[in-house]
Amino acid sequence: MGGPLNDLCLKPRAATSGVLKFDQLPCLVLSPGEAMRRRSRAGGEPLKARHRKAVVQKRLNAPKVRGRAALAPDRETEVARLTRERDEALEQRAATAEVLKIISTSPTEFQAVLEVVVRSAARFCKADDVTIFELDGQDIRVAAHWGAVPHLGILEIGFRFPCTRGSVAGRTVLERRPVHVSDLQAEAEDFPEGSALARRLGHRTIAGVPLLREGVAVGTIQLRRTEVNPFTDKQMALLETFAARAVIAIENARLLNELRLRTDDLTESLQQQTATADVLKIISRSIFDLQSVLDTLLKSAARLCQADHSFIFIREGDAYRCVSGSGDIPEWIEYLKQQTIRPGRGTIAARALLEGRTVHIPDVLADPEYTFLEAQKRGGYRTALGVPFLREGTPIGVMVLTRPTVRPFDVNHIALVTTFADQAVIAIENTRLMSSISSTNNLNTALLTRSARSSAWAGCVVSCRRRLPI
Repeated sequence: MGGPLNDLCLKPRAATSGVLKFDQLPCLVLSPGEAMRRRSRAGGEPLKARHRKAVVQKRLNAPKVRGRAALAPDRETEVARLTRERDEALEQRAATAEVLKIISTSPTEFQAVLEVVVRSAARFCKADDVTIFELDGQDIRVAAHWGAVPHLGILEIGFRFPCTRGSVAGRTVLERRPVHVSDLQAEAEDFPEGSALARRLGHRTIAGVPLLREGVAVGTIQLRRTEVNPFTDKQMALLETFAARAVIAIENARLLNELRLRTDDLTESLQQQTATADVLKIISRSIFDLQSVLDTLLKSAARLCQADHSFIFIREGDAYRCVSGSGDIPEWIEYLKQQTIRPGRGTIAARALLEGRTVHIPDVLADPEYTFLEAQKRGGYRTALGVPFLREGTPIGVMVLTRPTVRPFDVNHIALVTTFADQAVIAIENTRLMSSISSTNNLNTALLTRSARSSAWAGCVVSCRRRLPI
């Protein structure tokens, strides 16, 4: 073995008893070289190295701890964002459900549905103003509006303007695609009419989505803001949803209107056929009672054509007299019965007789040729219709209908009055023929009676002659 410092020595002390004390345990003594070799073989590290590694490790771990702490606010922000998006989605679904509910429960309440759509669009798209436009021919008409942006009467319901590319609404309809302008006031070159209106009313950002039915634009829904604040993609997508709901409402209203018009036409046609049948029945039963036929014709025409007063004039010699009248002003009817009418241009009846055709005057006070002002003052009528009774092209009478307001008769009403006029001609002609036949029968009866009397007188003369002596 080596020297005392290089060799390992175990030097137990003598025990005074059977138990070893601490100072009596074997003592391990290593030389410096041996200690370093043993530390290398055992993988041990010097104290300073271990200390340096501990400090470095602490520094490496420190930022990670601080990063986790910094992530906590980000997680809270993400949760808040997701919560907000969830709430917005629920609100949007509720708004869509509200619109669909109104459409299903009130299909005829077209305006109410559109008002709900514009209010919901303004709320969920965060717009200051929302308008729904309908395409009406070559124009765009305001169908619904909500918002606080000044409109100076321009966006009143029913207001219309030409559908051109110079306005955002017009371009949206014509191009059938969404149009989004960040600052309309600055786009005078692309949107001359729209930019001028924006500067006048004060709005800046504007967005429009077309209302499409089977690929055809029937209108547009438009958002406006008073400041330059473009709408997000999510808001534009939501606007398209509201546009689809508006199309449903418009289509329902269109179908219901068509159904209502068709039903009204069928009802009106049935009423006309019924009235015609009634008149023909009266004509067949009252061959000698012309007055009853004319009265029935007149009342039916006034009722079905929505006229307040109606009159029939029949030719007597070279003039025409009122033989029948209906309405709620008996004094006026009596006044007309005392008048005689001759063909001319001063009255509706005289003009129809002069021209031998139907004459329609929408407003007698606006007609410079109408001079029967005393009758107008007594009757208070404005619109007048005259239909002549023609027999082989020659007028034998005329029917006149009037309305107290300027409300022209439509083509269906004029056609119906023409039908009644033809029936009146039939009734008048039947009465004339039956009167002629009756007169002929009376003449024949008189001739037969006279012939019988003559024969009896001749027989009496012959008998007397036979009895006289020759």
